[in-house]
Amino acid sequence: MTQDELKQAVARAAADYVAQTAPAGSIVGVGTGSTANFFIDALAKIKDRYAGAVASSEVTRLRLERHGIKVFDLNDVTDIPVYVDGADEIDAGLNMIKGGGGALTREKIVAAVAREFVCICDASKLVDVMGRFPLPVEVIPMARAHVARELVKLGGQPVLREGFVTDNGNVILDVKGLSITDPKDLEAQINQITGVVTNGLFAVRPANLLLLGTADGVRSMR
Repeated sequence: MTQDELKQAVARAAADYVAQTAPAGSIVGVGTGSTANFFIDALAKIKDRYAGAVASSEVTRLRLERHGIKVFDLNDVTDIPVYVDGADEIDAGLNMIKGGGGALTREKIVAAVAREFVCICDASKLVDVMGRFPLPVEVIPMARAHVARELVKLGGQPVLREGFVTDNGNVILDVKGLSITDPKDLEAQINQITGVVTNGLFAVRPANLLLLGTADGVRSMR
């Protein structure tokens, strides 16, 4: 199977899971990225079961609306039974690196509200130790140089994501050269740097369920 076929398989499995677990009339959280896009396409086939969705980015909002799925502002939502999103890397503890698409802050906010986080990705994203994929850090623009110096002290090699501005009006530093053996601790350390909005480690709030696309089918991990 191609990588896109694996992504489509996990997206369909996620839509099936949502249909089985999210109550009719509820609001679903939807992530950002290529695998999340396939999930949106699958969700569209059962959209009449739900009141709508909360989007983690403007790109996701537009795709949902094109499918006729109502998009809610998170401030108007008190309960999200399930949030479905991809990952750039994920380990056996279901800790993740996210933010390759630049939506890490809004993704982290939606994940914080959701009762269950379902991660969908292909088998290439499952790793023993995270860090080969550069860790995105969203930064207030005026703090970029200061944050970069502090990230170097933590052993990273920060690189500005050129020509990119987040939906929140900030910049992203992609941090290379990390071997992330204690993701919760590193997530907390980076978030304490003045000027950091948040970083792409999802370890304090990891996934609850991983649907992993493999050549042998979709594998579930908790």
